[in-house]
Amino acid sequence: MTARAQPPPAVPGGLRERVLAASRQARAAGIGVPEVPPAAPTDAFSAAASAMYRLLCSLSEADWRVLVIRGLDAQCLIGHLIGVEKDMHRCLAGDAAVARADHVRSTQAEALRQRARPAEATREEWYQAACRTIALVAELGDLDAGVVLHGVPLPVRDLLVARVFELWTHENDIRAATGRPASVPDPPSLRLMAALATAYLPFGAALVGMRDPVGARLVLTGPGGGTWDVLLGPAEAPGRTSLRIVTDVVRFCRLVGNRVAPADVQAQVSGDPWLAESVLAAAAALALD
Repeated sequence: MTARAQPPPAVPGGLRERVLAASRQARAAGIGVPEVPPAAPTDAFSAAASAMYRLLCSLSEADWRVLVIRGLDAQCLIGHLIGVEKDMHRCLAGDAAVARADHVRSTQAEALRQRARPAEATREEWYQAACRTIALVAELGDLDAGVVLHGVPLPVRDLLVARVFELWTHENDIRAATGRPASVPDPPSLRLMAALATAYLPFGAALVGMRDPVGARLVLTGPGGGTWDVLLGPAEAPGRTSLRIVTDVVRFCRLVGNRVAPADVQAQVSGDPWLAESVLAAAAALALD
């Protein structure tokens, strides 16, 4: 005779809450296991510039002519980055005019100037300009100094990380256009990038007109990820809603670069899915392109 299966024991009331509370005491938000310390901003920028330079050295003549974004081929896109570096140099020198310049319009002349040049000349001019950026930051000696570039006020350290996003994003734009596999920053750089993006999510929420007060826990998985608690929406609004969003740190950073849609980050959401979509849209709004 077969023994009758016994029903599973009842789960004690409040068990889930006690387990979550114990786990939060064991590992505070923001610390991954194993922990990956963030890269120094200058090191992350140098690594992103070196990765871009290696890619550019591998391009064929035909690759340089492939359209990438905004009607720009690869060479003109690097011209755009030359313009950004020159604006960075003016910014670090305290030029007030560049503070109000538009990110795309102010660099368009440099982008179009590349059409009459050898690709190698464009590549080397951009790389030297990127190296000059690093040298100027070292001369400044204060990563906490406040600057304004293209309408965005930031400390120098955060501006460098924003530029890491830009270099990595455009590197992968070229990779995609020329049929190459995507690249991924090293985990310390990813950690730095994710920390910056989550810190500026309230700014992105304001850009997309987010009116609902939300307390979001972002759990970014994979090497370089971590957990961040972010308050979004009007601070004075009552009834803040809590939600949790879990997604891969690389996909989240691609979202911040506006290269994937919120629906494509494959997030696991606990809470209101509509509000979670608004939070992810706020992340995408941080991109300057």
